[in-house]
Amino acid sequence: MEKQNRRVGALALIAIAALVAAYFTPVWWVSLTAPNYPPDAFPDGIRIHFHFDGVYNGCRTAGKDSRLAGETLQGDLAHGDERWNPILDAQKNVDQGATGLDCVHEMNTINHYVGMSPIDTGAPVERPLAKYFLGFFAVMIAAFALPRRRARLAALAAGFTAVAAWMLVEQFAMGRLDAHVQDYMREAGVFFREPERIAVWGDRVRLISQIAIFSLIAAMGAITAGTALRRRFQLLLALVPALLPLYFLVVYAAWLWFFGHNLHPWGAFTLKPFMPTVFGEGKVAQFSTFSYPYWGYGLLMLVFFCLALALLIRRKQLREHPGME
Repeated sequence: MEKQNRRVGALALIAIAALVAAYFTPVWWVSLTAPNYPPDAFPDGIRIHFHFDGVYNGCRTAGKDSRLAGETLQGDLAHGDERWNPILDAQKNVDQGATGLDCVHEMNTINHYVGMSPIDTGAPVERPLAKYFLGFFAVMIAAFALPRRRARLAALAAGFTAVAAWMLVEQFAMGRLDAHVQDYMREAGVFFREPERIAVWGDRVRLISQIAIFSLIAAMGAITAGTALRRRFQLLLALVPALLPLYFLVVYAAWLWFFGHNLHPWGAFTLKPFMPTVFGEGKVAQFSTFSYPYWGYGLLMLVFFCLALALLIRRKQLREHPGME
């Protein structure tokens, strides 16, 4: 029993470390290539990295050639078409003296070409709340590692209280939720010039975020109660966070579907609704697309394998020792 408990504890510790590290590393990457972006200046194409908390520049290129390529595309798209005024206005705000290209901004330029919304308008509820959900999962893993019910319940109560307080203070007392909504509305307004509709979207993001926050707190109470009442409920403390790679993939694919099926009329040409590439290579207009998991997803898979092994050990313990708490 003691040897098995030490193994479960070690696996849980590795899973928590990998979970924390995954938050700070890119989980998925996407790249677009086109004739406007020659390989000598853009060895990875127009590349962006998806993290839990947002989208980041993934381009390694630097220098004048990269800026000229982007300017060439802007000129091609904007020529004789007033619908491109918003993107040109946004491009004027880019630091022309920068030594590298902001590929998030460049990706928005390309997406605007086919009528897509800005990338940063995606997952407006999930991104700012991701750290609290990962904290929620980390508390569950830590509690699962403890072999005694009383210690497990104490860990859940203390950990969940800390995560809930952290979330409520940051989002409401410190005004992070309101600031995020304002940033979301500002980002949506770069291309979509309908303030009244954007205000409705902002109110919707605020409402859904509030529902998610209080639903997470309710889930904390339900998990603590379930652990106190049922012996085998403790297995869910590892099973739920173990499925994090699946959660990420489902949410990521759902938002790709949303972007591809909610195209706006500002595009330079009309496309039928489509499903962007989730995994592998694809083609959209003149652009080749590449979408693959990155380091962070590997860490999520490490979380899965560690918790799967820990679950097997704990399940065996519960079966062989009926009196185990």
